[in-house]
Amino acid sequence: MDVTIIAETTVDGLHPVTSQLVGAAIAIGGTPTVLCPGGLGTTAAASISGVSKVIGVKGDCFNSFDSGAWAAALNPLVSDGVIIAASAPSGREVAAQIAAMRGIPIIQDATGLEVGITVTRSIYSGKAIEISTVTAPCVITLRANAFDAAGEGGSAEVSTVNQSADVAVAVREAIAKASERLDVAEADIIISGGRGMGDPTNFSHLNEIADMIGAAVGASRAAVDTWDEIPHGMQVGQTGKTVTPSLYIAVGISGAIQHLAGMRTSKYIVAINKDPDAPIFGVADYGIVATWEAALPALKEELGKL
Repeated sequence: MDVTIIAETTVDGLHPVTSQLVGAAIAIGGTPTVLCPGGLGTTAAASISGVSKVIGVKGDCFNSFDSGAWAAALNPLVSDGVIIAASAPSGREVAAQIAAMRGIPIIQDATGLEVGITVTRSIYSGKAIEISTVTAPCVITLRANAFDAAGEGGSAEVSTVNQSADVAVAVREAIAKASERLDVAEADIIISGGRGMGDPTNFSHLNEIADMIGAAVGASRAAVDTWDEIPHGMQVGQTGKTVTPSLYIAVGISGAIQHLAGMRTSKYIVAINKDPDAPIFGVADYGIVATWEAALPALKEELGKL
């Protein structure tokens, strides 16, 4: 089965989620070709086990993000089989644009993929699981950390295609990132704060712990709505970002249903809250009934010993 993977890249090269996309493609019997937008990460992509070919796609349009321009540059290089991208902000947009250009179906934010192209994803804010079957050609975006990554040791052929002369580029000025901290939608460890943190300046304690363990910092809707200093990009929940990290630490978050919908599929959940009846304890694997002022210093001290 021909599978085209649109690599998720960063300014430094290949994003680790790309290995997960390759692992999912191999699991359904695919022979993946990886497209690297902007030509970034081609060497790293070629070293992923199971990849048959890597194409670095260069062009003026990749100087900043415009989903239409990126899709127009990538579309001629996509096979007629299955197209897989990451369910990240850029991946979802580019995948949808390519699906529209080709007039083929798209399934977004899949958490499971099996032979026969059986796709699993959560719907209704995580209250139900949808299982559907789709035939090629089709486009599927996969949620980060929901699939096992392919190993290393590959030696795929690498080629480069320059689309600068072929694509009418509508370049928008890229929106500057608020910080260089990991995006919660992609992180394997997330520590999130709620209104129980008391003040937005107290999120600095979460940032310190995040730096110690390589985590992203998230927030509840209550925190985002209450404090202008906490941007919407940090929000986890029904109206924010749905995440599936290996470890989710909730601090001062009561656990409203909107928040639980965005994080309850985390592999391991630790909750810190002073209210023993907080709903967050209903989904937590480990709960600590304490104020954040008492719990976080102890957590930092123990992490410092590791």
